[in-house]
Amino acid sequence: MCQEGGEAREDCGSREEWTLLFWTSLAVIVPVILTLWCSAQRSKRKTYMKEFFRKSKHGWHYTDLFNKPTYCCVCSQHILHGAFCDCCGVCSDEQCLRRADRSLPCKEIMAPSRPDGSMEHRWVRGNVPLASYCAVCKQQCGTQPKLCDLRCVWCQTTVHDDCMDGLADAETCDLGEFHSLIIPPHYLYFVNKLRRRHPDEFTKLGASCGRSWTPVLVLANTRSGNNMGEALLREFRTLLNPVQVFDLSELTPSKALQLCTLLPPGSVRVLVCGGDGTVGWVLDAVDAMKLKDQDQFIPRVTILPLGTGNDLSNTLGWGAGYAGEIPVEQVLRNVLDAEVVKMDRWKVQVASKGIYFRKPKVLSMNNYFSVGPDALMALNFHAHREKTPSFFSSRIINKAVYFLYGTKDCLVQECKDLDKRIELELDGERVALPSLEGIIVCNIGFWGGGCRLWEGMGDEPCPPTRLDDGLLEVVGVFGSFHCAQIQVKLANPVRLGQAHTVRLVLKSSTMPMQVDGEPWAQGPCTITITHKTQTFMLYHSAEQTDDDDDESSASEPESPAPHDSPRPPLLTTTVQA
Repeated sequence: MCQEGGEAREDCGSREEWTLLFWTSLAVIVPVILTLWCSAQRSKRKTYMKEFFRKSKHGWHYTDLFNKPTYCCVCSQHILHGAFCDCCGVCSDEQCLRRADRSLPCKEIMAPSRPDGSMEHRWVRGNVPLASYCAVCKQQCGTQPKLCDLRCVWCQTTVHDDCMDGLADAETCDLGEFHSLIIPPHYLYFVNKLRRRHPDEFTKLGASCGRSWTPVLVLANTRSGNNMGEALLREFRTLLNPVQVFDLSELTPSKALQLCTLLPPGSVRVLVCGGDGTVGWVLDAVDAMKLKDQDQFIPRVTILPLGTGNDLSNTLGWGAGYAGEIPVEQVLRNVLDAEVVKMDRWKVQVASKGIYFRKPKVLSMNNYFSVGPDALMALNFHAHREKTPSFFSSRIINKAVYFLYGTKDCLVQECKDLDKRIELELDGERVALPSLEGIIVCNIGFWGGGCRLWEGMGDEPCPPTRLDDGLLEVVGVFGSFHCAQIQVKLANPVRLGQAHTVRLVLKSSTMPMQVDGEPWAQGPCTITITHKTQTFMLYHSAEQTDDDDDESSASEPESPAPHDSPRPPLLTTTVQA
């Protein structure tokens, strides 16, 4: 009897163990299966959406959370996640996406005008920008919690539903405030119809767009600085013709600048959104246009600084870095008001010692060439950024990493005794070097992320720097600590002179070098820096602030302070179509 009771307890315990094992396994396996299924569905959905967006005429972007109250342009329901078009502003939830793509047209980059040469508004209902006002009653639009009010995707005019009947010229769009920067769809339509694509024909067509028409092309590097490139591309596509806006991760500058050859000669302005390296890339593409005998189509280049150093942007008055502190509309106004200046570009030829059968390395220089501690910091930074690019997505982090490498070099002094390893010639004359660790050859006024290197503390007289004088400024530094002292105006650089041609001979060992922030390690060689060409840039006057009104902009600028770097010389004539 006891034995039978023991067996029953054992069987009961065994069943409980199996039951517990079953439910435990179920509790583990079911979530895993659900997770794998959801992951597969998400991947399948992502592939479908990507293919759908690729074929669509809209510039769709999917978002998991809209940053403001948003309503579907098809079903009028409030949506938290869905897709929006960065060209025309149409928004849709996932269920209505196909209907939206089929029934709601996007901006047409190329379309005929009306018989009288005018252009119609292209209205989109709802989701008007924040703080937009009705063109008729001057009251704020988009305040009701529903899909309401209208916006023209070209001139950005907003109007209440009830005020539409009272809108003057309700059928005629003048392209709004930035009409002189926008390429109208009818211009490209007529260009496409031309049998003889000659500059004179483009000039005649451009006359219909107004005397002050200076179309702007936007070239953005989405990998520069704070990764603001994608957001800027969306905003510029909203304000301009999408054909004017290029993502340099998808299209090279050379191909993007071919649009200049379809526009009136000398009328185009190019806004480069990126760092100094991106600007150099674009300027190399401009030089390539000259080699193709397209000199008359050369654009005027301006900068929206997104990189880490941005010394060229600082020199041209566009600031040390853009982080969204002013709206994109103000950026375009600044481009409209900018003045044309000339800037020297230089050829850096590196001939390695003892390798006679290999062609010398040839680089283009806009900002500066250096050998020594600052090049070493750039080389270390570049090597680590290549390994973990996601870590270097913030301008503040980038500068902190530079500081750490500079502190390390103060202790190690890897570039000491440079004067014993290198020879320097300025315009053919040998220069006696003190005990230096670095030599920097500058074309512009700023260096090292905002430091006026040639001026130093400003307590010693020195010849002024200019962008177009065909001269380079050559200085020496005693080490990383000396560089830091110069940046905070506690020391002066060793001014070695100005020259039209600079020649450096590295006699022994391997030294870090850089051109415009692009570093490499170089063995014994001969470096020759000679004048290459001049290019047209746009200069933003420091005297006129971004929020100046028309009255202040008409007044005479004040003279620069005694220790300010001299303003680049302006061209006496404004180049127009």
